[in-house]
Amino acid sequence: MTSSSSVPRLVIAAPASGSGKTTVATGLMAAFTARGLAVSPHKVGPDYIDPGYHALATGRVGRNLDAYLCGPELVGPLFAHGARGCDLAVVEGVMGMYDGAAGEGELASTAHVAKLLRAPVVLVVDASSQSRSVAALVHGFASWDPEVRVGGVILNKVASDRHEALLREALDAAGVPVLGALRRAPQVDTPSRHLGLVPVAERQAAAVEAVAAMGAQVDAGCDLEGLLALARGAGVLSCVAWDAGEVLGAENAGPRPKVAIAGGPAFTFSYAEHTELLTAAGAEVVVFDPLRDEQLPDGTTGLVIGGGFPEVYVAELSANEPLRKAVATLAESGAPVAAECAGLLYLCRELDGRPMCGVLDVSARMSERLTLGYRDAVALSDSVLAVAGTRMRGHEFHRTVVEPGSGAAPAWGVRAPDRRVEGFVQQGVHASYLHTHWAAEPGVARRFVERCRTS
Repeated sequence: MTSSSSVPRLVIAAPASGSGKTTVATGLMAAFTARGLAVSPHKVGPDYIDPGYHALATGRVGRNLDAYLCGPELVGPLFAHGARGCDLAVVEGVMGMYDGAAGEGELASTAHVAKLLRAPVVLVVDASSQSRSVAALVHGFASWDPEVRVGGVILNKVASDRHEALLREALDAAGVPVLGALRRAPQVDTPSRHLGLVPVAERQAAAVEAVAAMGAQVDAGCDLEGLLALARGAGVLSCVAWDAGEVLGAENAGPRPKVAIAGGPAFTFSYAEHTELLTAAGAEVVVFDPLRDEQLPDGTTGLVIGGGFPEVYVAELSANEPLRKAVATLAESGAPVAAECAGLLYLCRELDGRPMCGVLDVSARMSERLTLGYRDAVALSDSVLAVAGTRMRGHEFHRTVVEPGSGAAPAWGVRAPDRRVEGFVQQGVHASYLHTHWAAEPGVARRFVERCRTS
């Protein structure tokens, strides 16, 4: 059965990273929300941090649209799920507009997602070092793929009124309307470190101020009515909205096991659909903070530890010895434990010389090398998440390395871009650097919850 989504929508793209997509997208979300619209926030790609700022701007969960991790066929349904009942959807792109998964053509690029959503694109251009040349740049991006509709330009980092006049004059000939011009504004900048922006959970008060400043800047410098009119011209999207209960099938009978999910400033990377799938599979999901809580939630039968920045909080995590022991005791009992990236580091024997949970005989440390990219993987061992042979796509994003000890089987065989084994399976523990999106393989959640019931 196919339904239609006609939610007005915009995709915010740019010629390259660093052009100001996050500032403009978050500012648009905040400005339209302030005007009383229900705005649905989305982010192209696997990024976990930007959606946190989107959520602050809109009061709604930020959701990712990743055509590599989930497949192109799920982009529309996941969008329709998040945008249900909203007046407007704003989708922040990733990297340069036509940059996608390496070696995969347009797959997972902002342009690809815009086409899948039948959505007009607003191109954010860093105009700080150009004037008339901006017309050639915009013309190139607007004409490169005739299936991508570039409906307008927002000029960012404009130096002065004179500079803006030169830019607008040049763009008149390009045939793409200017829908906004923003001056340089340090107050909207967000601090960065080794893996990008600092997450909202680590700077809540400052992040609220920054988002408010973004909204005010966009409201003052952009044609919101013109942008809304462009969004309302998006094509009708024919698809069935994704629903966790429906994709899992029949209702789950029996006890509701309690699944604890690590949260707080150290563990901020999580897709909203994971919690929705666990709940639909019959679990009671409870969030705890490993920086603050000294015990797991009462009655915990399964544990999910996602990504984040344990290296930033290694001293505090190590000092919370009661919780480290509780996690180790749960894992030793054979209870299901799923850990991704930061979760893997937390389960190690040590991180940068400081004691962690000691669940795995693994030592971890920070490195100078950034490991980043999509991965095509196959499960090598039966685990609480998958049977051997299950193929999934993932994403790696870290500056740490692990030095394995003994006693664990490999979790994944990475097929692309290189061939290697990755991660650990030990009793009920599945720990890996790979971030995966369970919407692509919802049976992962069902299997995990069933193991919680029987462990």
